Amino acid sequence: MDRNFWHRKWASNEIGFHERAANPLMLAHAGRLGLAAGSRVFVPLCGKSLDLHWLLSEGYRVAGAELSRIAVDQLFADLGLTPEVRQAGELLHYRAPDIDIFVGDIFCLDSELLGRVDAVYDRAAFVALPESMRTPYAAHVTQLAGRAPQLLICYQYDQALMNGPPFSIGDDEVRQCYGHAYALTLLARTEVAGGFKGRFPAVEAVWLLQ
Repeated sequence: MDRNFWHRKWASNEIGFHERAANPLMLAHAGRLGLAAGSRVFVPLCGKSLDLHWLLSEGYRVAGAELSRIAVDQLFADLGLTPEVRQAGELLHYRAPDIDIFVGDIFCLDSELLGRVDAVYDRAAFVALPESMRTPYAAHVTQLAGRAPQLLICYQYDQALMNGPPFSIGDDEVRQCYGHAYALTLLARTEVAGGFKGRFPAVEAVWLLQ
């Protein structure tokens, strides 16, 4: 993961990956996680996603990991919250009622610092990483979450048309990265309206990992 690439994106506000509403696939399929009110959902590489707003509004607690401090400052400002910020090893821990965000390299986050996780929602992390990092990332998040169930959203398109991120991730790679730890269910495969970035066909695949 090129940290400088993402820091430059946030510093220059080149954040086309930031969705202007809660993700419709999350809204359609989050119920498959079977979470009770008060459950704690981990969102890796969360940015300032409005998905976190929705999770909080539904009565869930949220934990996130994000490389950019700019993104996290904006997230808390958008939520109208003033966080307590403290150093936690190599990370910064932003904390407010029902939300904990850890700023820095996600591989520096451990399960003791993260705390209990009831589910993982991954819309923007797995697809953001180059192929060489996806297997260690999947193993790390699986360990962090204690094999809690996951809702995973992946793009699929002709990788020859764009280098990524986000990267195209086929079904076989999802099974290779997660199949040893989870039973995998493909919940939906949906065409991206208007094509990917308006340029070429793409689909989003939604997986339930249990």
